[in-house]
Amino acid sequence: MKGVFLDFDTVSNNDVLTTELEAVLNPLEIYPVSAPEQIPARIAEVECLLTNKVKVTAALMDAAPNLKLICLAATGFDNVDTDAARERGITVCNIAGYCTAAVAQHVFSLILTLNQRLDDYRDRMRGGDWSRSPHFTMLDYPIRELSGRTLGIIGYGELGGGVARLGEAFGMEILIAERPGWKGEIREGRLPVEQVLEQSDVLSLHCPLSEDTRHLINADALKRMPAHAVLINTARGAVVDEQALADALRQGEIAGAGVDVLSQEPPVDGNPLLDEDVPNLVLTPHIAWATVEARQRALDEMAMNVRAFKTGEERNRVV
Repeated sequence: MKGVFLDFDTVSNNDVLTTELEAVLNPLEIYPVSAPEQIPARIAEVECLLTNKVKVTAALMDAAPNLKLICLAATGFDNVDTDAARERGITVCNIAGYCTAAVAQHVFSLILTLNQRLDDYRDRMRGGDWSRSPHFTMLDYPIRELSGRTLGIIGYGELGGGVARLGEAFGMEILIAERPGWKGEIREGRLPVEQVLEQSDVLSLHCPLSEDTRHLINADALKRMPAHAVLINTARGAVVDEQALADALRQGEIAGAGVDVLSQEPPVDGNPLLDEDVPNLVLTPHIAWATVEARQRALDEMAMNVRAFKTGEERNRVV
C-alpha cells in the first residue's frame, strides 16, 4: 500500500521513529512540509495519505484517484472534508488517547503559572526588586491554594478526563459540563454549561470545534465567569472569541488565561491575544500535545490504523 506523509515536521524534530509506519506502507514517501501547489503531484498515485494539519478538500481527493485511506496524526479532524470522503468511499481515521498525559501536564503548567503568578514574580526578580527588599520574601501577588477550588471542564472525553484526574490529585472539586449542543435531559454527573461557567475557579476547555462550540466562550460567557476565575484553552482556538477574551482580560472581568491554541495557526495575520497590553495571559504555540513520547505514540497509532484498515478492522474510523 503506497503512502505519503505530507507534513512530517509537524510531528518530528528528528526525535521520533517511522519504523512502524514503514512496516505497513511500502513505499512510504515522507515530506517535511508540503506547499498547496505541491500536494496534487505528491498524492496522485497514493492509496494512503498521512497528515497532521494539511487541509484535505474534495478537490485534493479528486487529485488522488487511488486514495483509500486518510490517516490523521491528531484527534481533531476538522481539516478533512469528511462529507467528501464519505461520498468517495474514502476511510478517515484519527488517533485518540495518545497525548492525554502530555495535555494534562501542560494544562496544569498553565494553571500553576497563572496561580503562582510566576511571570509577575520573575519580572520583579529580573528587575532587582528582591535584592532591594527589606524582607526575605515578597508578597506582592497573592497566591491561592488549588486544593478546595473548583475546576470546570467542558469536553469530558479522554483529555478532559485526564485533566480531571490531575485536578483531583490537587484536591480540586471537579465540575463537568454537559456537551454543548446536547438536546436531551442533563445527564447524571453533568451540569449545564452556564452553571459550570458561573461556578468554576478554573475553566478548562477540551471540546472539539463544531458549530455548537465555535465561540462558545464569548463576551457573554466571560461575563458569567467569576472575576477571580482563570480560563485554559488547549482545545481549538475558535472555541473562544479571542477579541472578547482580550477585552475581558484588559477589563479585569476574569483573572487570567492560559491559551495554547489560536484560531489561525501560525497567526500570520495577527491575533488579538498577541497584543502586548493583554494582561495575565500565558500563550504557548500549540505544544500541549507535543511531548516526545506523545509524538512517537501518534506515529505508532497511525501505523496501527493502517494495519487495521488493511485487515478490514474498524479502528478509530471517523468516516
